[in-house]
Amino acid sequence: MWPLVSMYVFDELGRSMADAGFVILIQSVGGIAGQLLGGGLYHRIGVKRLIVGSLILNALGLFTLPFISSYWLFFVAMMGFIGFCNAVSLPAIQAFVGFRFADRRGELFNVIYVANNIGVAVGTALSGFLAEFSYHLSFILNGVTAAGFALFFFAYLSRIDGIGGEAAVKLKKGAPSEGKGMGLLLGNTRIYLYMGLGSLFLWFGNSIWNTGVSPYIISEGMSKTAYGYLWTLNGILIFVAQPVTGAIKRMFARTENAQMTISAMFYLSAYIVIVIMNNYPGMVLAMVLATLGEMLISPAIPSFIAERCGKEAPFYIGLVGGLGAAGRVIGPYIMGSMYDGGGLPPVAWLAAGTAVLSISFFFAHSRMNRANAALERTV
Repeated sequence: MWPLVSMYVFDELGRSMADAGFVILIQSVGGIAGQLLGGGLYHRIGVKRLIVGSLILNALGLFTLPFISSYWLFFVAMMGFIGFCNAVSLPAIQAFVGFRFADRRGELFNVIYVANNIGVAVGTALSGFLAEFSYHLSFILNGVTAAGFALFFFAYLSRIDGIGGEAAVKLKKGAPSEGKGMGLLLGNTRIYLYMGLGSLFLWFGNSIWNTGVSPYIISEGMSKTAYGYLWTLNGILIFVAQPVTGAIKRMFARTENAQMTISAMFYLSAYIVIVIMNNYPGMVLAMVLATLGEMLISPAIPSFIAERCGKEAPFYIGLVGGLGAAGRVIGPYIMGSMYDGGGLPPVAWLAAGTAVLSISFFFAHSRMNRANAALERTV
């Protein structure tokens, strides 16, 4: 569903791309709040109630969309609610994996990421097909899958003894200790700040797909399915290109820090391709490059945090996720407004500029943590 939100607002509701960007902005504001709250509530209410409850509320919100979409303000508010509920579960799931399976967390973060994107491949292909008949079918089916996911987690977590696996957490030297207050946690900036700012600009630039490429495809008279195929390609590559990213990690990016920096370089190359080619084959090539970048960074961030932050990992996962979601807030609205004024080229140039900033912040994060690790070895 989500790649089609901008297309739905622009095509079905007949509103501008600035309005489409505003909807995604509100959805992302809800996502920021959800990420922060989800990380903060992990140890307070428990992983089972947090994940299952947020997914059920997400499904209920999705089921209401077909009935309120003609009421603009209600539609916008519900998109914010859906963004909030969906995001609450994200740091909880990642923290659960990091705690329960501490010895295999890096491998499992990647497995979950790949499995999730197999769903993206199937779901976007189906959504693009359904959009030719009714966008509302996409909303309903997305609600069904969210409800099914909630039932799966309820059954799975009910069978597990010692939910959360906190005993498996091993605090590394220099990690924040258990029980620190909010001020002390936020003061540990080397863990989250530069990584979070890099994520912010990375997801800002990635808004080009919803508020640049999507309206361009419609304006050029291509079918909605053509846009869905780009995201289907994304999902397929995440599955079949694992050997490619595995080779990149072995040769050039053995640490999570290096994987983040090289990921941003792939995103930059994707946006440069859109600037130069500015056609559908160029968008296909750009999607390939951006997907390789996505494959490197998505497992790297939670793995880095889970390895170093001990019991405070849910807080930092939510905090970095919230900073990344801030990029999704400002990106669509600014890019939607730029598209209305000048089409795809200025949007592509802006995305390239934000990728450069992302590279800079990830490099700074890497340098700071490498220097800190060297200092710890001397102590």
